[in-house]
Amino acid sequence: MTAQIVDGRAVAAKLLEDVARDTERFARTHGRRPCLATVLVGDDPSSHTYVRMKRNRCAEVGIESRYVELPADTTTADLVAEIQSLSADAAVDGILLQHPVPAHIDERAAFEAITPGKDVDGVTMHSFAAMAFSKKGFHSCTPGGILRLLDAYDVPLAGQRAVVVGRSPILGKPVGMLLLARDSTVTYCHSHTRDLADHVRGADIVIAAVGRPELIHGEWIKDGAVVIDAGYNPGNVGDVDYTGAAERARLITPVPGGVGPMTIAVLLEQTLAAANSVHFG
Repeated sequence: MTAQIVDGRAVAAKLLEDVARDTERFARTHGRRPCLATVLVGDDPSSHTYVRMKRNRCAEVGIESRYVELPADTTTADLVAEIQSLSADAAVDGILLQHPVPAHIDERAAFEAITPGKDVDGVTMHSFAAMAFSKKGFHSCTPGGILRLLDAYDVPLAGQRAVVVGRSPILGKPVGMLLLARDSTVTYCHSHTRDLADHVRGADIVIAAVGRPELIHGEWIKDGAVVIDAGYNPGNVGDVDYTGAAERARLITPVPGGVGPMTIAVLLEQTLAAANSVHFG
């Protein structure tokens, strides 16, 4: 078996076309454009690259981008104050705090300063609870993008055994909640799980989100499984042995070009939704 490649770029492009069209409609109706404020702390090169990509996508779909760059020695209190100011600013519809922040900052405190109605990256505890209870709120963008990919390729979720390898609060945990809400049987694993290979071998759907290059071996993948690799490591290497897994899987995401483009597309879609909610409740 040779896996079909899940083309995240193509699925994201279609979603962004819809966002661009609806953004123009919003601008004509309300005389302004939706606004996404991006906050970046420090000088991490990768973070600067990610922020630049997001701002470029904003420009492409007609969303206004406000950029707040803070020095690496910014305190937690100062960062929280900046985010609270953006939360109170009626001209800002969505807020993104670029992850990760410098180690001395309490990242959770900074996330929680984002008012839920502007948490378009889905990083607050309020958003996680909304995902877990299937209530109104914004999805964490990468998990939301993963579900969009699965739907785009008509992957059945109800009754399927899904193994999520990773437990971060903005990726592993929420994607499991979203899968559970769609009636998948979800097992959470991580880098310390005993007999990880056995868990993966039983999975119909494997979500790799642990941040360890090629932690998941190709021979662990069940024939015909769906493999979504949300990991990204230096050298364009994912969390899955792509070559080996592609020999067994039915569908597999490449790294890059799989999950990543969907993350930004969902972020911008949710920014537009946040802008619309101001006017339509």
